[in-house]
Amino acid sequence: MIVTIDGPAGAGKSSAARALARRLGFHFLDTGAMYRAVVFMALEQGVELDDSDALERVAAGLDIELSDDAVLVDGRDVTRAIRTVAITSATRYAADHPNIRARLVELQRAAAEGQDFVTEGRDQGSIVFPDAECKIFLTASERVRAERRYHDLMARGETVTLEEVLEKQHERDERDATRPIGALIQAPDAVVLNTDGMSPDEVVDRLYEIVQQHK
Repeated sequence: MIVTIDGPAGAGKSSAARALARRLGFHFLDTGAMYRAVVFMALEQGVELDDSDALERVAAGLDIELSDDAVLVDGRDVTRAIRTVAITSATRYAADHPNIRARLVELQRAAAEGQDFVTEGRDQGSIVFPDAECKIFLTASERVRAERRYHDLMARGETVTLEEVLEKQHERDERDATRPIGALIQAPDAVVLNTDGMSPDEVVDRLYEIVQQHK
């Protein structure tokens, strides 16, 4: 069974999807981590991110392995390194690249084939897994999403203000809605869940209920 969770930045998709996967006994597929890993490695190699050909060569040469709790690139654990503000802001260079996106989508489909997975992103239910048995669109108000992201970054030791997070989130929302490929799209058969006022445990409880209704 494939469960897709799509939604805007800061909606808590990754943490909720990971917790839901544990509850269900499913694997977890963090698709955004794949694009982050490409950008991280490109920057580390001194590649200009707006050099699309060079970025594609970096992506083609990487062995990206996702486990339920870690992201490995060529055997190296980059789980924490790819979660910085700088990487988040630059991920669009990989996510908007047609050939890179096509390759990573193939890897995502291959990883999930014949297995039980919870996968999250922007277009999982609409593009990557259009035949998924359960599709969920997870969202929250702009302010709530920014506050969650702010507290997450502070916990990671980064120095940011809530206003900075709000500004970057607004810019990302605009980009995500207008991307030529991989745009944020709510699948017509997705169940919408607004998490304003809900605790993380309450969100997972509700997600679990939705999945059970689709089994």
